[in-house]
Amino acid sequence: MARTRVRIPHLLALSAALALATGCGDDGATPSADGAPPPGKGKPVVVATTTWEGAFARAAGAEDVKVIVPQSVHHAPDYDPKPSDLAAVAKADFVLYAPFEPYAAKIKEAAGSKAKLVEVSLDNDPDKAKAEVDRLAALFGTPDAAARWKSGFDTEYGALNKDLQAAWPGGRSPSVVAQVFTAWSAKLAGATTVGTYGPEAVTPAQLARLSAGKPSLVLDNAHMSTGTVLPDSGAKQVGIVNYPGEDLDLLPVYRNAAAELKKAMGAS
Repeated sequence: MARTRVRIPHLLALSAALALATGCGDDGATPSADGAPPPGKGKPVVVATTTWEGAFARAAGAEDVKVIVPQSVHHAPDYDPKPSDLAAVAKADFVLYAPFEPYAAKIKEAAGSKAKLVEVSLDNDPDKAKAEVDRLAALFGTPDAAARWKSGFDTEYGALNKDLQAAWPGGRSPSVVAQVFTAWSAKLAGATTVGTYGPEAVTPAQLARLSAGKPSLVLDNAHMSTGTVLPDSGAKQVGIVNYPGEDLDLLPVYRNAAAELKKAMGAS
C-alpha cells in the first residue's frame, strides 16, 4: 500500500531525548560489511516502521522486532515519533522502512543510530514476499528460519488457493478489478483481473474502462479506500487488508483475505 503524503512534525521537539537514545545505542559492537550482526552479538535487533515491515522481519527469522507506528494508525506518515521510538532505533541493528515512509531516515538520523537502514518492498504477492523474506534473512543471518517459514507459507497458501477455486461461482474464475496494492489477493483467488486502479482516485475515463470489463468483484485497499469504485455496476466491492496484526504474522493476512473473497463470491 502506498502512502505518498509525508508529514514529519515534532522531530525537533524530540531532541531532548537524543542523549538518552544515543547513550543506549552503542554497545561497542560493529556490524559486518554486509550489515549482519557481528559474531557473538546474537540475533539481530530490528526496528520496523509498521507491522507490515515487522511481519516480513519476523518471517525472515528476526525474533527481537520493535514496531514504531501502532497498528491503529491507518496513515503511517501522520505518526509523530516519540522519545521511546528514538531509544528503540538507537539500540537496533536494522531499521526497516518502506519507500513511501521517508521519515524513517529522519528518525534514524535524529536518534544517532548506527543501525543499517533497509528499504523493504511491501507486496503480499507470494513470490515477491518470499523473495523479500530471503533477502532479509541473508542480512539477518537467519536463512534456516526463513526456509522453515516459507515451507509453512507454501502449504497454507496452496490450501487457501485450492479452497477459493472450489468456491468459484458456477465453477468459473471470477472477473475482478483490483486496486494496485491488492492484486495479490486476486492471484490468491485464481481470479481473472480485467483492470487495476489507484492509488489515485478513479477518473471518469478509468471508470468507463474498468466497467467495460464487467467485473463481478472490486478488490479495494482497506487502508486507502477512495469509496465505491464502480457504483451502479453490480460489482461487489471487497476490502482487502494488507497490514498484519500486532502478532507480526503474515499468514492471517492471507487467511482473512481468503475469507472475505469466499464470502463475496458466494454472494455474487
